[in-house]
Amino acid sequence: MMHRVKLLLTYDIKEHRKAEYYHYIVHEFLPRAQSLGLYLESVHETVYGNYPNRLVSFVARDVDTMARALHGDVWDSIETKLGEFVTDYEKRLVNFKRSFQFFLPRRKRQYG
Repeated sequence: MMHRVKLLLTYDIKEHRKAEYYHYIVHEFLPRAQSLGLYLESVHETVYGNYPNRLVSFVARDVDTMARALHGDVWDSIETKLGEFVTDYEKRLVNFKRSFQFFLPRRKRQYG
């Protein structure tokens, strides 16, 4: 049986960069991530509470595919450019489950 993992990304989209963010995600980030063998599983938006406003999850065929993807120049490039549009970015690898998964960010956001 093959061991699968899930990549979780959390972040806040910069208010003044939203249009550019969406264009980048659709036309560059997602296609290039998919070319690495990372497939978008889900995108969630937090509308209330003390959590980053975006949670994105990717799956890969197996742990080796995920490792190769995350340690390559293409991932470094798209992740770096994503940083132009977001704040409080964090990523975490977790064991794959066929259900909603999340993690508590290291830097919890504080209320007002």
